[in-house]
Amino acid sequence: MNRTLGYGLALLVALAAPFVGYPIFLMKLLCFGLFACAFNLLIGYTGLLSFGHAAFFGGAGYVTGHALAVLGLPFEAALVLGVLAAAALGFVMGLLAIRRQGIYFSMITLALAQMVYFAALRAPFTHGEDGLQGVPRGRLLGTIDLGNDLTLYYVVLAICVAGFALIVRTVHSPFGQVLKAIKENEARAISLGYDVDRYKLVAFVLSAALAGLAGATKTVVLGFETLTDVHWTMSGLVILMTLVGGMGTLAGPILGAFLIVALENKLGDLGNFLAEKTHVEWFASLGESVGIVTGLIFVACVLLFRRGIVGEIAAVLHAPVSRRRT
Repeated sequence: MNRTLGYGLALLVALAAPFVGYPIFLMKLLCFGLFACAFNLLIGYTGLLSFGHAAFFGGAGYVTGHALAVLGLPFEAALVLGVLAAAALGFVMGLLAIRRQGIYFSMITLALAQMVYFAALRAPFTHGEDGLQGVPRGRLLGTIDLGNDLTLYYVVLAICVAGFALIVRTVHSPFGQVLKAIKENEARAISLGYDVDRYKLVAFVLSAALAGLAGATKTVVLGFETLTDVHWTMSGLVILMTLVGGMGTLAGPILGAFLIVALENKLGDLGNFLAEKTHVEWFASLGESVGIVTGLIFVACVLLFRRGIVGEIAAVLHAPVSRRRT
């Protein structure tokens, strides 16, 4: 009941948010929140650390952007095409990497993702370093104009809520319980008769498809797609979001994504404000040091909040209940 109450309250806040904040920024937060949740499905509930999720996030963005800008497909068809492209890419990468474990699995996903990056750099339809520009938003169901920021916000909110609901349903399904068993003790799951590799592959493809949904939606929101989304640093960024918020929790990756994206966007504004008030020019370059700041946050979370922010809060709240039961 508490969890349902929390979800309801969060939904009410999200519905009212565009009347208080900037809709474009809020939509970007939603897209990265879904991206982090998709990654958490793989690492938090299956125990697979992928360094290649940027390939699905950016690859789906390129496909959706090309479908809208060049092929002239409707909004829904372009979004579905991007998700299918991410799922297909996830299936191929999963087949190649899923039989390896630990650091070997991570390195294979990183190598394959870098191949996707260089393909995006050289492919003519991506426009290389210039990126894919001028992506139109189109119309929803052929009638609702998505050029209005407020209208698009609620469409993006519905997409992200649907994606999150699918993750919640997956985690609490028998399939999700098997994934947890694989993470906790893979050898025992094999001894119980489960085809571990098949379960891992399905989880990998599902995570890739949801990451693609987030990337495709982000391209529609911003109207462009660049190489930044397929670079390996994007994979590192989503790992940071998940660890800061709380790996293996449902709300943790969303909180982590909101904190990291807000920090990246607002640190420059804060630096300019401090430079104006204190007349110290160094503060004006604070926005360029966002990597150092996020790195310090990551180190602090690893040392002080091993379970992430939400994980530590949950542990503190559950500790008195456990003591009473004992």
